[in-house]
This record gives sequence, C-alpha cells and structure tokens, in this order.
Amino acid sequence: MSATSNGRARASFVAVGDSFTEGLNDPGPDGGFRGWADRVAERLALDEPGFRYANLAVRGKLLEQVVTDQVPVAVAMRPDLVSFCAGANDLLRPGADPDRMAKTFARAVRELRATGAEVLLFTGVDPRDTPIMRRARGRFAIFYLHVRSIADLYGCRLVDLWSMQGLRDWRAWSEDRLHMNEEGHRLVAARVLDVLGVPGGGSWRKEWPPRPVVAPRDRRAEDARWMREHLLPWVGRRIRGTSSGDTITPKRPELAPYE
Repeated sequence: MSATSNGRARASFVAVGDSFTEGLNDPGPDGGFRGWADRVAERLALDEPGFRYANLAVRGKLLEQVVTDQVPVAVAMRPDLVSFCAGANDLLRPGADPDRMAKTFARAVRELRATGAEVLLFTGVDPRDTPIMRRARGRFAIFYLHVRSIADLYGCRLVDLWSMQGLRDWRAWSEDRLHMNEEGHRLVAARVLDVLGVPGGGSWRKEWPPRPVVAPRDRRAEDARWMREHLLPWVGRRIRGTSSGDTITPKRPELAPYE
C-alpha cells in the first residue's frame, strides 16, 4: 500500500497546474493527453482499491489563475495527495517578479497543507538550452529557489527537475520545444514515484545515445520551421492577450475512481 509521510493511505490524488500537469504532448489512448500525472495515478491505483484521481490542470494558465481557479477546488476535494506546479507561464513574460510570485505560491501551499494533504512541488527544468526561456533563466532560478524553500518550510515533497540531466536532451521534448514528449513525461513520472517512495516506476536517470550529426543547412531549416509553426503563434497570443487554454476545460474535473 502506498502511504503518505504521516501514514495516510494515498487513496486520492489531485493534480493542479498548467500544460506540464495536463500532459502536453504525451498522447493518450483516448486521443487526448496522458502525461506524468496520469502515469503516476496509474501506478498509485495498483496499490489502493477504489483509488480516486482528478486532474484540474489547464494549459497556458498563469500562477494567479491556478491559485484562484484550481486550488480552492482541490482544497474542497480534500485528497490525500496534491501536486502543485505553476508559474512557468508567468516567468516567460517580461517584468515577471519571482519574489512576488513566491508569496502567491506560498499562500496556496499553506491552504493545501491545511487540509492535511501531502503536497508535491516541483522545480522546473533548467531553461539554459531552451530558445524561448533561456533569457529568463535568472528569473526561473530565483523562483525555483523560492519553491525549494517553501517545500522545506511547509513540509512538502519536492521533485527537482532542474537536476534531471535526461530532460536536457531535445529527444525528451516535442517539436514545439516547450512541452515534453512521451519519454519526457515517463521520466518525470518515474522521478515523482521515486520521491513518493513508490516502487515500480522505472528509472528517471536517462543516458541518451550520441546525437546524430545534423548539417548546418538542415539545422537552419528546422529552426525556421519551428519559428513559423510554434514561436510566431506563441508571440501572437501574447500580443492579443489570449491563451492556448482559454477554451480548454480540465480533463478530469471530478475526484473519481481511476480506471
């Protein structure tokens, strides 16, 4: 049986956040997205008859939106385990203040911990090699240092993606270079289960084979296609003040038995 740090059985799990937790771009069997949270739920369900799971995450959401729209729902559900990951979409925007964000983040963690739930927090992947994110690397580092401190202060479990070298390889990411692919989500799920002390999740350590050599001309063509198909639409949404998640609803809005 899987149990929390205070001995409670992990009979229910609620996932809160943005596209990372929704599961983009890990294709699921039903035509939607699977993702690391579904993979973790699948493993936890093996140990607990009647296990229940909800995933409230929606792509594109900012930290304040997650805290306002999703956290109160998770609190009302009173699950045994809650995962909370948000803030990356804010940090991509000019003028984002990681210190102010940390106060909002800490308030949400206090509310979740007050229910008695075990809370799972995340640092992000080091954005050094990511074209859009690397210029904001300093903001990301400051915010995730805050997350580490908040996890320590409130007794949360921390999943440190920053240290996962396997996620530094582009083969763990989808074509948009912003969301992990199937293998990336599998590695994160394995790390989460390891942090939770649940066996059978596989290894989160990944040694990739040498990368094939790509001719400079082919590399330039690939970068141009990425800009046309992914970067420019992303910039356009920022200019219009819209989000990829504006018309999206949570894929598992109710805490229900997991099949």
